[in-house]
Amino acid sequence: MKNIIVCIKQVPDTTEVRIDSNTNTLIREGIPCIINPFDLYAIEEGLRIKEKYGGKVIVISMGPPQVVESLKEAISLGVDEAILLSDRKFAGSDTLATSYTLSRGILKIGDYDIIICGKQAIDGDTAQVGPGIAEFLNIPQITYVRKIREITDNSIVAERLTETGIDVIKSKLPVLLTVVKEINEPRLPSLKNKMKAKKYQPIIWGFNDLDIKEPYIGLDGSPTRVIKIFSPQISVQSEMINGEPDEVAKILLDKLKI
Repeated sequence: MKNIIVCIKQVPDTTEVRIDSNTNTLIREGIPCIINPFDLYAIEEGLRIKEKYGGKVIVISMGPPQVVESLKEAISLGVDEAILLSDRKFAGSDTLATSYTLSRGILKIGDYDIIICGKQAIDGDTAQVGPGIAEFLNIPQITYVRKIREITDNSIVAERLTETGIDVIKSKLPVLLTVVKEINEPRLPSLKNKMKAKKYQPIIWGFNDLDIKEPYIGLDGSPTRVIKIFSPQISVQSEMINGEPDEVAKILLDKLKI
């Protein structure tokens, strides 16, 4: 088994989300953050593949310098290496620009058999970044994986969760998987790995470290934009119905029928 690359995202761990009024993007600085919960299942599955088939687990993420703390948390779970793609030029990326930038980071890592992502991020809920990475790398993808049945030197067999049941899919390697929470139960960090994570310094790559075309990154390279954010106006109408219970029940029933 070659490298097992796990893509993770740091997401806000609070309802007190603030928006930059100029760019209409999230302000992440100063807000408590966690590893996207679905990505913990991706990390766990990467570690299980390593334990059964060998290889090395490498976690990669894109974001501001504070993402280093989430990468250290991944190291505490047993990940071998962690890489952060961080540059002001990456700021404001939508899912397409994010997928492109992560794919360039993965190409720089190279020598991989499996890329694993959580099925979606809880702050965006688009489920687009994983499939986007696969498209940019021109490799097959299996989404919503709930179980890996078998991995050989050049193929994988996995169960894909659907609305009506499961699909059993065989794919050649390398492949990208997005996983659902049914796939495993994430482990807790060990004391040994906690000590390793405390001293660990993730690798940081910026724009100049990657083979990137500038028009396709950041806010300028994002075809989708948040144009306006506002709180919906809530309109509540109420009416008091008085009278005897039987009479009130009939009036209420007539209103419900409308």
